[in-house]
Formats: sequence, structure tokens, C-alpha cells
Amino acid sequence: MTSSPLHIAFMGTPDFAVAALKALHDAGHTIVAVYCQPPKPAGRGQQVQKTPVQIAAEEMGIEVRTPKTFRDADEHKKFADLNLDVAVVAAYGLILPQAVLDAPKYGCINIHGSLLPRWRGAAPIQRALLAGDSESGITIMQMDKGMDTGAMLMKGSVPITNKTTAESLHDALADVGAKLIVRTLADLAAGKLNPTPQPEEGVTYAAKLTREDGRIDWLKPASDIEIQVRALTPWPGCFFTLKGEIIKVLAATIVPDKKGAAGTLLDDQFSVACGAQALRLDVVQRAGKNAADGASVLRGMRLKVGTKL
Repeated sequence: MTSSPLHIAFMGTPDFAVAALKALHDAGHTIVAVYCQPPKPAGRGQQVQKTPVQIAAEEMGIEVRTPKTFRDADEHKKFADLNLDVAVVAAYGLILPQAVLDAPKYGCINIHGSLLPRWRGAAPIQRALLAGDSESGITIMQMDKGMDTGAMLMKGSVPITNKTTAESLHDALADVGAKLIVRTLADLAAGKLNPTPQPEEGVTYAAKLTREDGRIDWLKPASDIEIQVRALTPWPGCFFTLKGEIIKVLAATIVPDKKGAAGTLLDDQFSVACGAQALRLDVVQRAGKNAADGASVLRGMRLKVGTKL
């Protein structure tokens, strides 16, 4: 239990935000409402599904609100009427207008998945991996009207290795964010926070991902494609097309001692020549089928060595 519990709202939607919500709840803060995006159809059956944050909040017995937008003045009033000390935001997905940012006593504080000012924007985890960064991290930030431009309150770093995937980095950052936000609110309650403006140098933007970001170009070096697979699995996913069929690549390994014309199948282990070196497709998924090891999928496809993908 925190010695100085705050009256807060939590605003988040995906798995990334759940750890922070649970940590704040366990720390003894009074979470008067949780905001998340509305349930949406998902999966093959397109069944309407609640978001991870909504599920977690309901399990804790916290009121959940799911407005489609914050452009409505009536929604502003409902938020202001909560009489909050602070709002904590983590991957919420909706733009908060100034009236909402200003409503809590101490404003709105964001848990951002990068070491700001690097990778402001929508996809910081994936962009850090794609860029070959050696580290990522969490920045706890005082929100303002800009895109991730507010003053920094606390930071924590996470190393990126040649084994780091988007999923492993996501989970590590979620854990760091949960720990840091509890520390941040403790310092806030004690009047110990020291906001630091973001430097003007080093600003980069993490553009939103599209499905095309996952398309594999065999002319690129195997090292680049291997990073692409680690960075973009599960979303948007890496893929190539063969005879009109989309084939997803979920895991791959660089094979340095094999070579050939880019895009050529080199062996029965699903090794493919790239612009430099080759890549073995360890786990792949054909359309409408479960993921499986590349060699067995290759046997099922009956492709011959030398086939151009």
C-alpha cells in the first residue's frame, strides 16, 4: 500500500497497459474509473471482444468507461466530475483534448514505450528493433498537446540484443513501465517530481505500422530480414507471396555459409538466398493453416531446390 494514495483514472487499452493498471491497484491508489477503447469484433468468428484492460479492470471491480471519442463536451464534463488527482495513460489509443489534459489536479501522465525524444509516436517498440537500436526503454511523461512532447518525469532502459523480439521487448517494457509509474506517483504525492523538458536533439518519430511494412524483399541482406521478422511478429507480420499464396514467416535464422540468387530456395530446410547471405525460415504459416516448422511446410508444398520465391 502506498502511504499517500491518489484519486486516479487509468486510460489504456491493450496488454501493454495491464501490468501498470495492476501495479497501481496493488499500490493502493484509488482508481475511480478505467477508460479503454470499446469492445470490437475480432478473430475468425468476428465475435465482439473486450480489450485486455477492460477485462482486467472488471476483474478488479473498477468502473469501466469506453467512449468512442473525447471530442464531445459532455464526455469532458464526465471526466472532470471525477475530481482526479491525476490520470495515468498507457497505450490508450484516443487523442485527449486540452480540456481533458487539464482536468486532473496534476494533469495526465503517460507511460511511453521508448527513451524519449527518440521514437515519439505510434510504434516505438517495432521501430527501435527495425532501426537496430541497442536499447529501448520507458519514459514517464507529463502529457501536453503535442505528440509525446511533454516533460520527462522518469526513465528506465531495456537492452536490445540479437535475440530480442517485439513480443519480448513489449513484455519487458510493460514490466518496467509498471514499476516506474508506481515510483512516479509516489514522488508526485510527496512533491518530489522534477520534470525535465525533452531535448531538441535526437527526436525521431515511430510511424504507425501497415501491413506492407511486413512484406519481405529478398534483395535485402539476410540480417535485415531477420530483424524485420523479429520486429514485426505478430503484427503486422512478415510475409512473401508464392503463386498467389501469402506465406507468413514467424521465425528465421541467418545462414551465413549459403548463397545464391536472391529469392532462390537453397535446400530442404527452407533456406532462401537473400541480397547477402541466406535466411532459414524456421517457422512459417500458410494461409488458413496453423504455424509449423519450415522444413515440414516445405515438404507439404513440394517445392524443389532452385525455385524462385
